[in-house]
Parts: sequence; structure tokens; C-alpha cells
Amino acid sequence: MLAMAFLLVSMLVAISVGSVSVPVSDIVKIIGAQVLRLPISDQVDTTDVNIVSQIRLPRVLLAGFVGASLAIAGAAFQGLLRNPLADPYILGVSSGASVGAVATLFFNISIPFFGLFTLPALSIAGALVTILLVLFFARRVDRTMRVETIILTGIIFSSFLGAFISLIIALTSDQLQQIMGWLLGSVSMRGWRYVGIIVPFFILGSLLLLMNTSELNAMSFGEERAQHLGVDVEKRKLMVLVAGSILTGAAVAVSGAIGFVGLVIPHLTRRLWGPDHVHLLPLSILTGAGFLMLTDLLSRTIISPQILPIGVITALIGAPVFALILMKQRRRS
Repeated sequence: MLAMAFLLVSMLVAISVGSVSVPVSDIVKIIGAQVLRLPISDQVDTTDVNIVSQIRLPRVLLAGFVGASLAIAGAAFQGLLRNPLADPYILGVSSGASVGAVATLFFNISIPFFGLFTLPALSIAGALVTILLVLFFARRVDRTMRVETIILTGIIFSSFLGAFISLIIALTSDQLQQIMGWLLGSVSMRGWRYVGIIVPFFILGSLLLLMNTSELNAMSFGEERAQHLGVDVEKRKLMVLVAGSILTGAAVAVSGAIGFVGLVIPHLTRRLWGPDHVHLLPLSILTGAGFLMLTDLLSRTIISPQILPIGVITALIGAPVFALILMKQRRRS
């Protein structure tokens, strides 16, 4: 209930606050009319209707879906690898998705029959290939596949892919502003079209992870113990990695590279409600969505009328949290 209340309050505040303030009562009437297809009361200003329905509501919903996708993917990766430092950004999955998306924008790739879904499809492909390569090289370096080895391999791949993205930026001219703005992370001026792009991938990826909550609980105690409990570890691990890559790739495709959401939100959610993935994954969805809604609100109001990239704010919040978690782990070991 607390997480749901946080999400609803975050959504209403994010829609209400801006260069033009819209009363919460009017927001409820406008959204109610949109959902139920009812006529809007004459007491609601037409300008407010257009601001809410065409600008702020799709922007806030997009931020919510992106935050929810990154948060549940991060929670699943942390459970699978048994380490609170694991997240799509640290493991290189976000960088792989970024390469797929940047290549699509740079080469203007369009896959027949995919249409608007070309960008998320190639972004997801980049994310999936990256995580598989990370695991492959981590196994070659360390046959026991220790978590530290996987994380370090992910950081190496992230650095390499970052250099590849920099190369594309150096070669581009016409699309430079578009690519740079996208890389810094933003949900500004995306509209309902981008909400429609991420929703099917969010539903698919989330359902795959929610189907594996009990298995994640078992694997969080170690793969050998999970096997003794009857879990098909290899199959479930692949399913979690594919689902996490789908969620990360789709989020990166519509909003750019927004780091540390998958690290901070699962960590805080676990501290508040415990490590049981049956509760952790759904609660991460709610808190992740609310968190990125408020972060987007901060990005467009802190130095208004200028808009800061969301990725800058999440990095400012996430980097200190990452350092604190790392120091705690070192003290324990």
C-alpha cells in the first residue's frame, strides 16, 4: 500500500507541477474523462486539458515505465548474481543497448515489418548479446563464475562499448545533437508513441521475471542449493537474463542511457520490505516508476526553463549510493 501510494502521489505531483500549475482535482477529472471516455467538465480549462493529455501525462507515464523496467531488471540481476552491486548499467547491458540504439540512429536502420519497433528491437538485441558475452568471458577467466569476476567483466565491456559509441559520435555530424541528447537520458517531447513502444516489452519482460520469483529466491542462496531444491538453474538463469535484457533494451531505446536506477531502487526496496523476490520485484516496479517520475520533475524544474538530462540526476544520486554499498561490502569481507 505504501509503495502504491508513493507511485500515485509521485504521478499526480509530476503532472501538476511545471511552468503552468494544474490543480490535482482537474488532473483527476481529465484522466478520468480520458479513461472512461466521458465529456470533461466545463469548469476545467481547455489549456490544462491539452497540457495534461498531450504533454505531461505521456511524459510522466513514459518516465514511470522506464523507471519500473530498470528497477525490476536490477532487482532480478542482483538476486541472480547474489550481489547488490549488480545492475544493468554496471553489467554493461545498458551500454550494449545503447550501442544498438545509437547504431540504429546513426545508420538510419529500418527493419521491414518492424516499423517503430526497429529501435527497441535492435537495442534489446544489443543488450542481450552484451550480457551473453559478459558471461562467456567471465567463465573463460574464472570457471567458478564468481560475482566479482562477472561485475568486473561487465565494467570492461561497458568501457569498450562506451568507446565505440564515442567513435560513432566523432563520425557523425547531422545527428550529433539527437544522439548526444539521447545518450544523456530524457523523456522530454516523446509523446504517446514512445509509451506505446515500451509497454509491450515492459509487460513481456516483467511477466517473465515475476514467473521466476521463487526460483530467484532459491538461487539467491547459491546455484548448488537451488539445484538441490529442484530448480533448473541454467534454464531459469537464461530466462532472467533474457527478460532483464528485454526490459533494459526497451527502456534505453525510448529514453536513452539512464544509469543507477537498477542499483538504487532495488537496494532501497530490499532495505524497506525485505529480500523476498515475491514482494521485491513488484515493489521495485512501483518504487522505480515513482522515483523516475520525481527525477524527471526535478530535471525540468530545478533550473527552469532549462531542462537537465535525467541521466545526470540519477548519476548524482546513484554514484554515492554505489560507493556506500561498496564500502559496506568491503567492511563485511
